[in-house]
Amino acid sequence: MSNNIHATAIVSPGASLGTGNTIGPFAVIEDDVIIGNDNHIAAHAVLKQKTRIGDNNTLAEHVVLGGLPQDLSFAEKPTFVEIGHSNVLREGVTVNRATKENEATRLGDENYLMALVHIGHDCQLGNRIVIAPGSGMGGHVHIADRAFISGGVMVHQFVHIGRFAMIGGNTKITQDTLPFMLTDGNPAIVRGLNIVGLKRGGFCLDDIRSLKQAYQTLFRSTVSLEGRLEQIKGLANVYTEELAQFISTSHRGFHREKVDD
Repeated sequence: MSNNIHATAIVSPGASLGTGNTIGPFAVIEDDVIIGNDNHIAAHAVLKQKTRIGDNNTLAEHVVLGGLPQDLSFAEKPTFVEIGHSNVLREGVTVNRATKENEATRLGDENYLMALVHIGHDCQLGNRIVIAPGSGMGGHVHIADRAFISGGVMVHQFVHIGRFAMIGGNTKITQDTLPFMLTDGNPAIVRGLNIVGLKRGGFCLDDIRSLKQAYQTLFRSTVSLEGRLEQIKGLANVYTEELAQFISTSHRGFHREKVDD
C-alpha cells in the first residue's frame, strides 16, 4: 500500500516512510526521519530530524516532534525522539529530543496525550498513559505504565511517576509520585489510593485491600521508614512489593499525606 501525501506537504527525500501513511496539508517531514506504517499525520504537524515513530500513530494538527532540547547547555549532537505504536498526540503536543549523544526521549505504546502537552528532553514514558491538556514534563521525567495526569500539571525535572498513579488538575509535582495513589494540590499531597484507576486496571479486591494496608502502614505507622517498608514487603503482594521498591529507590523523595499542624 502506498502513502497518501497531500500536495502541499513537504517530505524530505532523506526521510524513510513505510506504507499506508497519511500526511496532511502543510505537514513537514525533515531529513533523517523514520516513519513506520499506517500513521496519520495531520495538517501542519512537524517531524524534525532524528525522529522515529512506529505504526498506527495519530499526530494531530501542529504536533512537533524532535525539537531541540530546551537546555542551555545543549550542543548539537545526534540525539533522538522515539515513539512506539498506536499513540494519539493531539493538537500542539511537543516532544523534544534528548541531550546526551545517541540517547532518546521515548514514548511507548497506546499513550494518549491531549492538546498542548509538552514532553521535555530525555523523558521516558511507558505505555497506556493519559496526559490531559496543558500539562508539562520537565527534562528526564519518567512516567510508568497506566499513569493518569490531569490538566495543567507541571512536573519538575528528574521526577518519577509510578504505575497507575493519578495526579489531579493544576498540581505542582516536585518529588516522585507514588504508584497506585492519587496525588493532588499545590503543594501536592497524597489523597488516597487511585481506586477508580485500579478497578479500571483490573485489580482484584484482594490486591486493593493489600494496597490499603500498605497505605495505612506507610502514612499511619510511627516506626522508621525502613521499618514501614519492611512491613509493606511483609504483606507478600506483588503490588505492595512494587510500592516498597519504588520508595526505596526514590532519589528525590516522594509526595506524602498532609501533616497536620
